[in-house]
Amino acid sequence: MHHGRSTAMNRFFQLLGFVVVSAALASPMAHANERKKAPAKKQVASATAKKSAGPRKAAVAAKPVRVSAKTSKAATRVAFIPAKQSFGQLAGLHEVNDPLDLKSSVALVIDQDTHEVLLSKNDHAVLPIASLTKLMTGLIISQAKLPMDEQLTITQDDVDTEKGSRSRLTVGSTLTRGEMLHLALMSSENRAAHALGRTFPGGLDVFVAQMNAKARLLGMTDTKYVEPTGLSSRNQSSARDLATLVNVAHGDPVMRELSTSPGYELALGARTLQFNNTNGLVKNPTWDIGLQKTGYISEAGRCLVMQAQFAGRKVIMVFLDSAGKFSRLGDAERVRHWVESMPAAISPVKTVVHGNTNG
Repeated sequence: MHHGRSTAMNRFFQLLGFVVVSAALASPMAHANERKKAPAKKQVASATAKKSAGPRKAAVAAKPVRVSAKTSKAATRVAFIPAKQSFGQLAGLHEVNDPLDLKSSVALVIDQDTHEVLLSKNDHAVLPIASLTKLMTGLIISQAKLPMDEQLTITQDDVDTEKGSRSRLTVGSTLTRGEMLHLALMSSENRAAHALGRTFPGGLDVFVAQMNAKARLLGMTDTKYVEPTGLSSRNQSSARDLATLVNVAHGDPVMRELSTSPGYELALGARTLQFNNTNGLVKNPTWDIGLQKTGYISEAGRCLVMQAQFAGRKVIMVFLDSAGKFSRLGDAERVRHWVESMPAAISPVKTVVHGNTNG
């Protein structure tokens, strides 16, 4: 009886031991299976992440603000907008050489007393003349003998819609006709010049007609005016015609005085404005200038006409379509030094243009 009970107990412990060993053996296998499955899950998750990351990256790259900003910066760095060419450049006039290496594509230098042509370069070319227009504007006003103390007011009609140029003469500013003429000739004030034409008896159209009639009367056959400021590129002339105009305008005391005035202080209400001459040579004591006018719009380039006295001569100089802000003044200096270096009679200089001799 005792022996049977011992045998049963031994079998129970054997069975328990078998269960424990089986469980111990099964547990590592389970962990091993889980370790094998875990990388697979990670790989699946990684693949899923890559797939989802792709659209996210695409979405980020497609953000319009960032792409637009990058594109805009790149365009700013590489974009090159060439300067607008003048009519003279488009016509190839700058390719013509001259003995003085002038920077103006058109030049004409004449002895005012003898009418001898000292130098000519493309002098028959018809080009926009910019604010050289104001010489004719001033001449018409001066010769009309209108009251110079009459008060004129700047209106919206005088505001430049052609080039969008600025002016310190605000709408509503009131000046005398004489002050308007002074600023137009000395400082090339566009609103002042326009107001002079607008307030002319009969209005602006009559004034422009007077400008063209005067040009025909003087034999300026290459010249046409469409407005009194020079802002329009349709105001055109040749160096030959402009030399004629300078000669006539120089005979007018008002034109001489106002165009060569170095500066003018204008009181406008509570403001006091200082206006200066656009031609720096008038303040140079080595120059004796009797009449001058500058001009610039992109179509015309830098322009300058002058009557001056040096080397015992009274000389009329016309420079059109000069390349560079100060090059027209430099051309005037070059011509003066050239004339002064030849105090005796100077042989006329002519420049060949496209197979034709101008002179």
